[in-house]
Amino acid sequence: MKNEPPYPIASVDHALHLATLLQQEGPLRVSDAAGRLGVSPSTAHRLLAMLVYRDFAEQLPDRRYQAGDVLRTVAASSVPVALLREAALPHLRRLVAEVEESVNFIVLVGTEARIIATAECSQVLRVGSRAGRSLPAHLTSGGKVLLAALPSTELAARYADHEEVDPPRLRRELALVRKRGFAINDQRTETGLTAVAVAVREGDDPVGAVAIAMPSARFKRDLLPGWATTLHRTASAIQRSLG
Repeated sequence: MKNEPPYPIASVDHALHLATLLQQEGPLRVSDAAGRLGVSPSTAHRLLAMLVYRDFAEQLPDRRYQAGDVLRTVAASSVPVALLREAALPHLRRLVAEVEESVNFIVLVGTEARIIATAECSQVLRVGSRAGRSLPAHLTSGGKVLLAALPSTELAARYADHEEVDPPRLRRELALVRKRGFAINDQRTETGLTAVAVAVREGDDPVGAVAIAMPSARFKRDLLPGWATTLHRTASAIQRSLG
């Protein structure tokens, strides 16, 4: 049995209720959300805007809102996320200070790349935090370096039922990632965002990836060797922190 907290926070309760409605009942208009929560349309709109900002919701072309990436059912991670985040964050912050771009730490969960930590840069035009978000691994830089480390049989098994993935193309792309030692996501997950990533290992096994994420306007291919070197140095530092 659950008792209402003695000092409830109405705005938090409304946001959680609204997230549950989107997850369990499907798309809602602002007026529908206002009616379900018993609040004004302007309040419902502000709540939905915050859910969109944190990836709990997304707006459809017809102006309705549906559940976002965070509310999608995804498999649990097999890696110790809390330990990885604790080990990675100090090094992510140092990397941000060096490259002056935002940095993410990613783990592979099934066929999805899950961002478990973000360190944001201070530039006015920057990539904001994506922590908690899950994206198709074959499109992201961090996901690709982790997929590239899988045995071919395991890779084939993970994508056996994914009709949107072209296996020969994916194998060619991952072969290039293995040859280079890093992966690029040039606006494949989000218009105007480009990222470069390398794998982080514990022993011989990749446990995550560290990625520099930047506005595409600041991405220059002649800077790739320097970014890759810096990323590998950060990955090595995280590996040492993992012991």
